[in-house]
Parts: sequence; structure tokens; C-alpha cells
Amino acid sequence: MNFDASPVWISLKTTFTATFITFFIGIAVAYLMVNYNGKLRNILDTILTLPLVLPPTVAGFFLLLIFGINSPIGKLLSKIGINIIFSWPATVIAAAVIAFPLMYKTTKAAFEQIDRNIVSAARTLGVSEWKVFWKVVLPLAWPGIGAATVLSFARALGEFGATLMIAGNIPNKTETIPIAIYFAAENGEMDKAFMWVLLIVAISTIVILLMNYWNDYQQKNIYGVRRN
Repeated sequence: MNFDASPVWISLKTTFTATFITFFIGIAVAYLMVNYNGKLRNILDTILTLPLVLPPTVAGFFLLLIFGINSPIGKLLSKIGINIIFSWPATVIAAAVIAFPLMYKTTKAAFEQIDRNIVSAARTLGVSEWKVFWKVVLPLAWPGIGAATVLSFARALGEFGATLMIAGNIPNKTETIPIAIYFAAENGEMDKAFMWVLLIVAISTIVILLMNYWNDYQQKNIYGVRRN
């Protein structure tokens, strides 16, 4: 059995890039939504959470409509020589879109659990909004943000449906581990599929374990106790 390691590197490159994007956008959007009390709050929250409950193929279909060559965005990008469909950036977009709701919802919950009296006290002392966020809100919410990052990483690593819709299965270009598993099993190469399954389980397990140990270390430093 010939072993092609390209799905590993494509998956890791895609997952880390998508997680990096969702990390910053998820924190920013979650903080904005926590402090937004307008009439559209529930509607916006629903839209931001929708990719979490939609079948990934449906999300992939919407991405095709958005970035397809006949769409306004697709036409604009094609004029500057950029084609998203069936390219590596498409795998990143698909993974980021599907992983974003986990980052957003978990981070938003972490922000909502912060004692508002602490934030109000900082503002009363004349601390700027940026310093309130950076020095008060972010450190208090950090364990939740860490959990959100792990969840979004794991979701991005396992993304299949939307990726296949918008990026396809192009060896050495868009073939991630989940896609490699599907086509190996479809072709009857069960040993190859099982090998990929073991690998993706191992990667996910290692990441989650490292994050759990890191969270324990962070909580020990913040609260001076170790969880039992």
C-alpha cells in the first residue's frame, strides 16, 4: 500500500489556518454580541449559529453560491485573477465557516459568565474600553476561550461535507484526511481508511489533552488551586 502523506499536511495547514481565523473573528464577534442589546440581537445570533445545525453540504452549497464564478463575489475575484472554488483556500473557508459557531457560542458564554460588577468597576475608574477588554474581560474569559479554540480546531480538522462541495477532492491540493477516509472506504481500501481514521483520532486526542493540561495550569495560576 502506497502511503501519500499529503492529506496530513493539507489537513493540518487548513485546520491551523481556519482556527487562527475563527479565533480572532469569534472573539471579536462574541464580545460585540454580548454588548449588543438591539432588536436584531436574536436574529443575528441565529444567523451566526446556523452553520452549527445545518448539514455541512448545505453550508457548502451556500459557499458555492457566494464564491462561484457566476456570483458577484466570484466575478469580482476572477477579475483580479483569484479563483476560490476547487482551491486550497476553499478548504480553509469551508473549515472556518463550519468551525466558527463553536468558537463564537463558547466564547460568548464565557463572556456572559463574567461578573459585570468587575467590568463596571474598571470603567468607573476611568479605564478605557480597550483596556477593560484586554486587562479584565479577556483574562477572566480565557479558560472558556481556550475550550472554544479546541472545539473549533477539532471541528475544522474533521470537516468533510462543505469542503467536498466547495474544494472537491484534488490530490496534493484539497484532499484532507476526512476526504481521504471517505474515498479510501468507497474504493474498498479499508486498511488505508482505517489508518487515516487512527491518525485523525490521534491528532484530535493529543490536541485536547494538551489543552486540558494547559487549562489546568492556567486555572492554577489564576485561582491558586488545582482542579481535582
